[in-house]
Amino acid sequence: MVCRRPVRILVLLLLFAGLGGCSSTSAQDSGGPLPPEQAAYDVFHYDLDVTVDPARERVEGTVDVRAVVEAPLEVLVLNLDRRLSVRQAWEIGAQDTRRSVERKDGRNELWIDLGRSYAAGDTLHARVAYKGRPRVAPNPPWDGGLTWGETPAGAPWIATSCQTEGADLWWPVKDHPSDEPDSMDLAFTVPDSLVAASNGRLRSVERASDSTETYRWHVSTPINTYNVTLNAAPYVSLDTTYTSTSGDAVPVAAYVLPSDSARAARALPDFLDQVRFLEETLGPYPPRADKYGLAQSPFLGMEHQSLIAYGHDFTPGGLGYGASFDALHFHELAHEWYGNLVTVRDWKDFWLHEGTATYLEALYAEARRGESAYHGRIDDFRQAMTGGTPIARRDPTSAEDIYYGDVYNRGALALHTLRHVVGEEALRTILRRFAYPDGPVRDGGTPFRNVTTAEFIRLAESVSGRSLDAFFEVYLYRDTLPVLETSRADGRLQLRWTHTGEATFEVPVPVRVADSTRRVSMTGGEGRLSVPADAGVAVDPAGWVLRRQ
Repeated sequence: MVCRRPVRILVLLLLFAGLGGCSSTSAQDSGGPLPPEQAAYDVFHYDLDVTVDPARERVEGTVDVRAVVEAPLEVLVLNLDRRLSVRQAWEIGAQDTRRSVERKDGRNELWIDLGRSYAAGDTLHARVAYKGRPRVAPNPPWDGGLTWGETPAGAPWIATSCQTEGADLWWPVKDHPSDEPDSMDLAFTVPDSLVAASNGRLRSVERASDSTETYRWHVSTPINTYNVTLNAAPYVSLDTTYTSTSGDAVPVAAYVLPSDSARAARALPDFLDQVRFLEETLGPYPPRADKYGLAQSPFLGMEHQSLIAYGHDFTPGGLGYGASFDALHFHELAHEWYGNLVTVRDWKDFWLHEGTATYLEALYAEARRGESAYHGRIDDFRQAMTGGTPIARRDPTSAEDIYYGDVYNRGALALHTLRHVVGEEALRTILRRFAYPDGPVRDGGTPFRNVTTAEFIRLAESVSGRSLDAFFEVYLYRDTLPVLETSRADGRLQLRWTHTGEATFEVPVPVRVADSTRRVSMTGGEGRLSVPADAGVAVDPAGWVLRRQ
């Protein structure tokens, strides 16, 4: 994503599905430099209680924020889209105290006067009541907000999507990927004809005399706020249990429209096969203490933690290429590890979410259909790659700014080439240990945390036993891809890397001479190989090395 835009590369969908992308001038953009007033506190729990009115497309609710103060603090700064109004704010303590709220001109911020100075180490508890008509998603999930749709039978079908825009499109929150609450409580009141599905475990359903029901959910693990979701429709729930590789019994709940329940039931074993593959590849399913969940959505998809938004038709494909498996479900599921378990501290490293989830599609194809299927997926990624901008940054970056780089395809192809450089087993070890640094965790424990590209590089170097600074400098931080120049004369093939900036780029090159493929070392960025004058030569015939063609 998301807002992981977790549904595969925007460019791929533009090419194959004719869908439009986000406007670069959208009303909201998540992340970027963290203001000092927000860096001064760390949220450890949100309690969100929302009443949803589908007829008027409005919400009304409260959010309780509990945080630890990191630096002296006199104001609590939260984010909230200006379409939504604040009814009141309170400081919760021995006596609940109303506090004044200021909205800065042109900014989606709430400045709540705390009435006193909090010191580092203090705990604060504030409550905000708000209401209004949230932004209607123009083109979900890429241009997000709330979707007020209808099922084929004409019932309300409601869903959230807000990866690049941020959760403040629909509730007051600290909108930055670096701050994940340790847990959350979620309550959604909807007409009693609907089911409100969300993250975590369902604790209760309370029926009221006004023909509404309140669904109460508890998230027991850290969660990034863009992954907090509401899905409401006249769902039926397909329930079972999955046994994790950790030994834990994981509740399974697939919320689907009644008309699609039979197809969903047939697809569910394949979906759980994908869970098994990712567990065997990366480690135990991360939110297993809560559930594996899926909610059928009126848009393509999102990686909402423990409740994937799924808008495909329960058949193979879904991402614009000829996958033999449901690639949409797989991609969103892969984000439970890369995106939800490990979440970037800043969107500048967003390729770690999308590039890795995309590459894992190829690994799954290889596991189920063999080497040719793997290279088929890699070819799909290569054909869809746009290039032209770096896919990682060194300075704080907003979600939309980095999303327009090809974090999906170029990120996946960088990992494909890394496999060529360090070896398949080393790459698998890197991916697994980045997800679970201390190995498999039992009893529901999972190391949810924020990560950076620098940490990934250090791990890759440690596992492979080689310096990879130049590799990642060229593939992640440069605008353009390297160029491989070749020449053949007097029984010798000369190869030279160019357009690599100041980096000494030494990625080895496979060369097929007649019927034999050799690995040419590129010490100092140059390599040579003796070849018979009459021999056929093919440079990198299998397409292992990412370069400009």
